[in-house]
Amino acid sequence: MDPASSYQSSGSIASQRTIGSTTPRNDINQVDEITSGELEKREKKIPPTLGPLHWDESKGPGRDNDKSDELQSKGSWLALFKRGGKLRPFRLLNSDIRGRSKLYHTDWMFNQLILASAVYVFFTNLLPGITFASDLYHLTGENYGTIEVVFSTGLCGIIFALFSAQPLTILGVTGPFCILSERIYYLCSNTFGIEYMPFMAWCCIHAAWMHWLLAIFNAHDWTMDYVTTFSTEIFSLLNSVIYFHKAIQELQRAHADISLASFLYSIIGCVGTFLVAVVLASATSWPVFHKFVRMGLSEYAAAISIILFIGIPHIGELKTLDQHRLPISTNFQPTLPSRTQFFVRFWELPLGWCFAAMLPGLIITILFFFDVEVSTICATVSRYNIRKPGGYAWDVALLGLTTGICGILGIPPANGLLPQAPLHSESLLHNEKIIHEDGTVKVIQTVHEQRWSHLLHAIGILAFVSPQLMKVLGLTPTSVLAGLFLYMGEQSLSVNPILYRFLDMLTPTSALPRLPEGVRSYQAIHLYTLLQVVVTGGIFAVTLTPAAPVFPVIIVLLVPIRLKIMNRYWNSNTLKFVDQWACRQGDIDTPGEEQKQTEGVATSADHAV
Repeated sequence: MDPASSYQSSGSIASQRTIGSTTPRNDINQVDEITSGELEKREKKIPPTLGPLHWDESKGPGRDNDKSDELQSKGSWLALFKRGGKLRPFRLLNSDIRGRSKLYHTDWMFNQLILASAVYVFFTNLLPGITFASDLYHLTGENYGTIEVVFSTGLCGIIFALFSAQPLTILGVTGPFCILSERIYYLCSNTFGIEYMPFMAWCCIHAAWMHWLLAIFNAHDWTMDYVTTFSTEIFSLLNSVIYFHKAIQELQRAHADISLASFLYSIIGCVGTFLVAVVLASATSWPVFHKFVRMGLSEYAAAISIILFIGIPHIGELKTLDQHRLPISTNFQPTLPSRTQFFVRFWELPLGWCFAAMLPGLIITILFFFDVEVSTICATVSRYNIRKPGGYAWDVALLGLTTGICGILGIPPANGLLPQAPLHSESLLHNEKIIHEDGTVKVIQTVHEQRWSHLLHAIGILAFVSPQLMKVLGLTPTSVLAGLFLYMGEQSLSVNPILYRFLDMLTPTSALPRLPEGVRSYQAIHLYTLLQVVVTGGIFAVTLTPAAPVFPVIIVLLVPIRLKIMNRYWNSNTLKFVDQWACRQGDIDTPGEEQKQTEGVATSADHAV
């Protein structure tokens, strides 16, 4: 595929290549047989409005088939709350519950894929989690540490495995939340002069009921329908930059605490962990070893690299170095010595600050809602052939519950993870043979949809809160965690279309492929890409200031900026070439374009680059 065509094929979330998705992790020769009649029965059980995106081609995602268009055409606010209206309370929740409850018993079918998938997701979730734990330990005054992150990841994972509408979605502590919590701690300690934990508990409690309101009033319909890949690519690039910055911070802390010789080895350990993981991740393309060996090396690249560089410092004279290691709790109790139990006396916070916590609670809600929606979409893209219905509204409501519980327990709330969610689906891919009535055979790739892999991996992570297993995590040098940050950033960046468009900016135009009809030149595409890079840099700069908690709001504001302003400076063909709807099919129609054409008004887009 040439670079020009890759812009469109990789633009949508639903079509992006996820990390580790180049090679299915299971044997493609393993085929399950079903007849076309059985397949038809399975599909009939799923109402068309209850699929992964509540999809109805005639009306777009998230709308019920009950004259919604007719009601909304009246332009009345009241119509939005009537039957079929976008804001009709509990519409999507009722739809999710009806669709998922009938199939819940089918989620507990066990087969040979499940155990391998659970082990795979265990490593891809636990290792990044403990990496963030080291950063939180230092930047939240030891209020959050390794045991809090592990406890949250395991507990929330078990709850979602048992009760979520889409158990393929994986939860964990994310980098953007770490930035939020670190800045909130800074404000509480240095500006507000209040206790961090009670204030954070109230932030999570407010976020909980805000999640419930979003679920009750069908927020999926009137939010994600308008998000384009312009915003999601920037969000993905921001995550990559955050990972790289966290790696540098880990090395800076090590430099301040250890000798020069140990610091130089820390640099070697960081770079070595990163390079070994990157090389092993590419093992599927090696010409040597059996394909199963190559698949194993690729899928467990990070785990193998980490184990290797945990062991190397115990060899020879390296044992004498004063290594900077992951701080842990020696007992099942919070990291902060002054806390004796996992419970926050949140009611002791002054009343005024209880209400003030609503603002950061709103910001947490915006971030979590965006994260879990995108994670679920990536885990249920069309190429996975998901048959069972999802439930965005129900999962948002459940996420609100887990967020409130985590706040009261004094642990960081978990949220939808990228790329772990699509990697979970990838690990469950297998071939299924469909035998039609006329005897013809069709083989498709589909995901084994169940709850076991999510549940087993979450139980495994939760087990590490025990003192014995926590000591194992305590053997990890922070230089290895810095290397893992670099690896996570590289893996996220390598699948971001912004990277490839940026490389095209450095390539002579004569060497680039020919553009399709209607796209005037590469100049417009280069300016579009440059804008994304500049905006990402600006948002990252905000995360380094006391205003860091508002960065999710800036990301949300990119949606109306893209739809209402950018069409004035880029023509519609250029925008359709580099941008797509993130959560639905079809080309992006420039807002107001039809009206301008009927009025015969010359728009600024006609003179755009």
